[in-house]
Order: sequence, then C-alpha cells, then structure tokens
Amino acid sequence: MSDRGILHIKGRILAGPEDVRDELWAVDGRVTYEPPAAGSGLEPVVVYGWALPGLVDAHCHVGLDAHGPVDDSTSEKQALADREAGTLLIRDAGSPSDTRWVDDREDLPRIIRAGRHIARTRRYIRNYAHEIEPGDLAAYIRREARRGDGWVKIVGDWIDRTEGDLSACWPRWAVEEAIEAAHAEGARMTAHCFAEDSLRDLVEAGIDCIEHATGLTEDTIPLFAERGVAIVPTLVNIATFPHLASGGEAKFPRWSDHMRRLHARRYDTVRSAYDAGIPVFVGTDAGGALPHGLVAREVEELVKAGIPPLAALSATTWGAREWLGRPVLEEGAPADLVLYDSDPREDVRVLAGPRRVVLRGRIIQ
Repeated sequence: MSDRGILHIKGRILAGPEDVRDELWAVDGRVTYEPPAAGSGLEPVVVYGWALPGLVDAHCHVGLDAHGPVDDSTSEKQALADREAGTLLIRDAGSPSDTRWVDDREDLPRIIRAGRHIARTRRYIRNYAHEIEPGDLAAYIRREARRGDGWVKIVGDWIDRTEGDLSACWPRWAVEEAIEAAHAEGARMTAHCFAEDSLRDLVEAGIDCIEHATGLTEDTIPLFAERGVAIVPTLVNIATFPHLASGGEAKFPRWSDHMRRLHARRYDTVRSAYDAGIPVFVGTDAGGALPHGLVAREVEELVKAGIPPLAALSATTWGAREWLGRPVLEEGAPADLVLYDSDPREDVRVLAGPRRVVLRGRIIQ
C-alpha cells in the first residue's frame, strides 16, 4: 500500500454514466479535477485506466459466517476480500458482530450497518438474529436503528415448520409499528423476503427496501413501483435454492417445491421489476454461506436477467451510491475508485479483474 500523496489518474474517468473525463487527481485523499498547484514538493504518482467509483455491495455481511458471529480477524479477511474485488462501500444487511473498529482503518471499505437481524422466534438461522415475538418488534427496531447507520432489517418470511412452507413472520399491525419506529429514528427499513405473502403488508406499511424479492408477482410489482420500494435481488444467493431444496425435500416437500419455483423464475422476476421502474441494486449476500468478493458475478447475473449493462453497472456504482447517500467521483469526494483495463460499460465482465484499487487516495492494490 502506498503512502498518501498526490495521485494523477489518467485515461477515462467515468464520473457518471455519460460523464466521462480525461483525468482526475487525488490530493489529501480527495478527488479534484483541478491540477495541483506547482511547488507542492510532491511528485504525482500517475496511474492509467478506466476509473469507476468504488463498487457497492448493498447486501453483505461482514462479521458473520454460516454459524453466526465471527472474530475480528475473520471480519478483516472478509472486508479485505471485498476490497480486492473493488467493493469499497458495503451496506451490511445484518450482523451480530460489532464491526465499528473497521471505521478506524484507512485500508478497509466503508460499511453502512443495519444492526442485527430481527426475526420471529425460531424462524431464522440460529445465532444470526434477535428472535422475538410481534409485541416486541417496534422496541427492537428502535434499538437496532440506533446501533446502525441509517438502516434496520427484519426477517419478513421464513419456513414455518408447522406448515412446511415459507410464510410471513409478522402480523400487519406489528409491521406498521416497526416501520413507523424505524422512520421515527431516522432509519430506513428493509426485510428479507423470499415468498409472496409477506410483500403487500410490508410495502403498504411503508418499507423502504426488500432483500431477495423472489416472491414478486404481477400483482405486487406495480405496488413496489408506485411506492418506489427498491429491491436487492442477490441472484448469486438465489442460485443456491435448488441445492437447499434438495436438502430439505424429505422433511419439507412443499417448501422444497416452492424454492425451486422461485429459483426457476428468478430472472423473469428481476427483469419484470426493472421494466416496471422498480429500483434494483447489487448485493451478494456474502458472509452467510457465500464467500466475499462476488460483486462482479452479481452484476453479470443482473445482465443475464435482462437488465441493460449500463443499468446493471449503475446498480453497483453511481445509482447505488446515490441511493445510499454516498458520493461518487465528484469534486471533494473521498478518492475511492477502481481502475480497469477497458470500458466496463461495454462489457461488465471487466469488473472481475480490477487493475488498481484506490482507497482514500492510496493505491491499495
């Protein structure tokens, strides 16, 4: 990792989807398009390539693995894997670990936290969530909103073992109280949702985002579009549904069949959502069963679903950062950017091979 001095980025600077510039400088860790004054005593380090704002993974779990919370050393390795893939901004969609120490590290991505998952009792993965009953939901929402960075997350549906299938976890009144509590704390609320039957209540109650959203149908897609509710499809995670279904088929055949159907229509669901005007953003769901560093694969999956390449690219760069309230490559912004050998707007597969990663004005790799 280089010491922070003056970087001179030359080539093509993708400041926006159509805002292409020839060069920028990183001075004291900040972006400027004005050449530094002569006589500073610092010789700029020149790097070349196609520059994008640091990529965004809007559904990621630093501090979590398949078994629950992890130690700081493991969390560091997770964050480094994301950084190496060009992910420099993470919306951590639920973690039981305290990762505030990451904020003091100049060499690690920035994290926007959503506190710890909040789930119904015995209706989620063990060791992940606060497991509570509906009467306590609003209070826990307030608690986690205060621990987070402007987001809070619930588990909207999960398998009900008595029914043998996915079903909504919360009654409508509890959802309404929870979303009101989140907004009163100045936080946006999101929900894990695989199935169909939890979506209408959540959206009509004012939720801001839905994770996965495999249960979207022609009845609920217009509602999402009308209310401006975003989705983060996590298609690299949805790819695991057939394997999960096979593992549970003997005990829960209805659930297994449901999971296979959700998987089979996943691309049509995402494309229909995009065509209807629903905001779609990139998220990998790394940190549970999946490894970190999959952001490029998720962008490719969005393109495979039928989202235009430029829109899929925006879903992990300009558009995602605007949605999360973070800057892009604008004057005075933190110099967090990734350089590639060719134009990622022409072929998003370029994202899988960053040439350089620059974080707070330092060349990290």
